Amino acid sequence: MLPDFLIAGVPKAGTSALHAALVRHPQLFLPSVKEPKFFLTDGAPPRRGGPGDVQTYQEHVWRRADYEALFDAAPPGALRGEATPFYLHDLESHARIARLVPHARLVLLLRDPVDRAHSNWSHLWGAGLESEAEFLRAVELEPVRRAKGWAAFWHYTDLGRYGSQLRHLLEYFPREQVLLLRYRDPRDDPGGTVNRVCAFLGVAGGHVDEIPPENVRRHVADTPVNAGLRLLPRSGGRVGHRFPVPVRLAFSRPLLALLHREHGRRPRVTPQQRAALLPAFAEEIELLQSVSGESYADWLSLEHASNYH
Repeated sequence: MLPDFLIAGVPKAGTSALHAALVRHPQLFLPSVKEPKFFLTDGAPPRRGGPGDVQTYQEHVWRRADYEALFDAAPPGALRGEATPFYLHDLESHARIARLVPHARLVLLLRDPVDRAHSNWSHLWGAGLESEAEFLRAVELEPVRRAKGWAAFWHYTDLGRYGSQLRHLLEYFPREQVLLLRYRDPRDDPGGTVNRVCAFLGVAGGHVDEIPPENVRRHVADTPVNAGLRLLPRSGGRVGHRFPVPVRLAFSRPLLALLHREHGRRPRVTPQQRAALLPAFAEEIELLQSVSGESYADWLSLEHASNYH
């Protein structure tokens, strides 16, 4: 009972929404546990990391029996799949996937890497875990945080090195087993995007004509009150793993509700931020084009419409 397909990348590019859409398809089965992260380790996940990382590691479905049990409820004949958007980034996971499910089809949603990094920062800021209110300052801290063993979700720029990641993935899987989508595709043409995925997987289209918004977090304004509130999840992130999940949720949910009590205006990538960060991705974008055979030239533009494409 192993998956026939994986939504394997990337974080903050619409994988949750695509997962929610494919769950509705009668010929597909995706477990209720999104991001089981099974292929990210060969055994138990790490026991240290940045704020909130240890709690996330505790959610990993890393034992094979537990992983296979996720698919027990799959109807006869249904294709089984799961969504863990960190698989593309984790190069060691490519060999693990190829060993267990060499014929699996892999769906990758890619997003302009500058926008993806910004959305990643905004997500962690909204969760109260990111301490840096300035995006580029948080990016500057990435090497130090990585050296300390902080989890992949804190790797703002490294997660966006799609060219190198895809080239490595294609050492294990033929190109025809990999479908590349853009973040904008589900937004511009939800029904057509789902049908494209269905055709790639070999199931009938026309069953799902919309993709629901998922995993959309309000932006938390940088106010004195919120600054105090945001200290709590970061502090809890250091000790929360010592408490049962129900206890953690009983504490964290009301706190997040307080943080998200107002509709803070979601910040956009500024031209200055894009100009500062784009050079870090230029070679990777060009490599992605070469490896994939598809054009991503718009991502190389300083005038690119940020936070959409």
